[in-house]
Amino acid sequence: MTRSGWLIEIRRLVGLVVFLCGWAAVPPSVCQAQTRRPNILIAISDDQSYPHASAYGDAAIRTPSFDRVAKAGVLFQNAFTPAPGCSPMRAAFLTGREIWQIREAGTHASYFPTDLPVFTSQLEQSGYHVGMTGKGWAPGKAVGWPHNPAGKSYGKRKLKAPKGISSNDYAANFDDFLDARGDDQPFCFWFGASEPHRVFGKGLGKANGVDTDAISVPKFLPDEPEIRSDIADYMYEIQWFDSHLGRMLDRLQRDGQLDNTLVIVTSDNGMSFPRAKANLYEYGIHMPLAIAWPARIPAGQDTDDLVSLIDVTRTLFAAAGVVPEQADQMPGINLLPRYSDRADKVAAPREAVFSGRERHSSSRFRTLGYPCRCVRTDTHLYIRNFAPERFPAGTPQKYDRAKFDESGKLVSYELGPADGGYHDIDACPTLDWMIANQDRPDVARLMQGSVGLRPGEELYNIVDDPDCIHNLAADPTFGEIRDRLSNLLDRYLRRTGDVRVTAPDKANVWETYPRVSGLRWFPEPEWARQHPEWVPEQPWLEERRPK
Repeated sequence: MTRSGWLIEIRRLVGLVVFLCGWAAVPPSVCQAQTRRPNILIAISDDQSYPHASAYGDAAIRTPSFDRVAKAGVLFQNAFTPAPGCSPMRAAFLTGREIWQIREAGTHASYFPTDLPVFTSQLEQSGYHVGMTGKGWAPGKAVGWPHNPAGKSYGKRKLKAPKGISSNDYAANFDDFLDARGDDQPFCFWFGASEPHRVFGKGLGKANGVDTDAISVPKFLPDEPEIRSDIADYMYEIQWFDSHLGRMLDRLQRDGQLDNTLVIVTSDNGMSFPRAKANLYEYGIHMPLAIAWPARIPAGQDTDDLVSLIDVTRTLFAAAGVVPEQADQMPGINLLPRYSDRADKVAAPREAVFSGRERHSSSRFRTLGYPCRCVRTDTHLYIRNFAPERFPAGTPQKYDRAKFDESGKLVSYELGPADGGYHDIDACPTLDWMIANQDRPDVARLMQGSVGLRPGEELYNIVDDPDCIHNLAADPTFGEIRDRLSNLLDRYLRRTGDVRVTAPDKANVWETYPRVSGLRWFPEPEWARQHPEWVPEQPWLEERRPK
């Protein structure tokens, strides 16, 4: 929508509120709440997949605070992240743009350009009290920013936490933030938990009541006691996040602020297990999402509509009455017309949502990424892998020690273990167990599904195969669906300016964005020797070669 279009929409909403308050039998307190700008509380867990919340019917986990928000507003069954990795997702969410629209910020552990407008600073400029606690935009370097793009940090309050859990007392820091705001000033607070990011405290889940027998193990993982225990530890960390959210909601309720607070609870990307986080499969991109705003959004809604988290960004602006800068670069849609108390139920939901990734960790030759994009409809998931010659989870074997001369030539090295290079999978007991037991045919098959080479196209029927096990892309029976979704993805990527399709000869720009976190070194693969033109120039990498 253009800037003028946003102004028209805001004026229309304001006019409707005035009409209702002036002529309808609406209590004055309700009208006052509707005309005040809402507070905004955004709670983002770190590495949580749908459907791991009790509101979704998962019998192994208890998330009363998430459930509370869902009951008070809308529970979204089909919400999707714009990227299956923390840093690019958070940048996309802050800007309301796809990762291929935000340059360095769209990859992992790089920079966040200051010319990219973010909703936090725009709300602050409009009078909001803005802050954050925990994990904001990260990892990466926000050079030139006055603070993290997610807001000024409140992090002084600490507590004693179990192993693997952050000592940040998120809820107490939220109290400090609220105490620092001006009278009647609306606020926007970013609660970015470090949970359930690894490392987990081994055995904490079972020790704290997570029933391992009730866990539904995804079909891409072995159903073994060790894996169930690892998932239980992950679920315990989600419950820790949920407990801090509950304390924040209680504070708002005590202050009489909860009714006019837009509460958003979600995650950045999927669970940190093989074939989930950093992948475009369901457990990498399908997110929990609950949104409540009692003053405007009727309670008890449960929807199967497809939603992208960049739609939530667009909705934040609309709720706050702020016209976003460079709105024409924001492809998300405002959700309020469909779910608010003045909802237009004939408003068409999305036909599809989209996601993508570039580099995640330093996981292959020259720290090259694994570029891919996907489109998800209500029945199918189509993935395009732009560099299928690269290993999706990382090259299996890396150098433990490598030295280069001044020209960049490798002069000495030691190769690490055979399966030591899968760094696009967070180090975890599940991966260790799968590596140790891959002599079993059933485990070897699942292992290859996580780390083996993938074709250029993938297609999954997520109704029958939500675990994304059976690739239908090469099956002629599904050729029409594959081609339709391929064309749908192409049109969207062109419309939103993705150089991967608009200018493939310039797509190597992604590899020129520096990685500011640690680097690893890998042998030169056969494809690079046969096709040196496929290896991009990376001046930043040459500067960081170990001598």
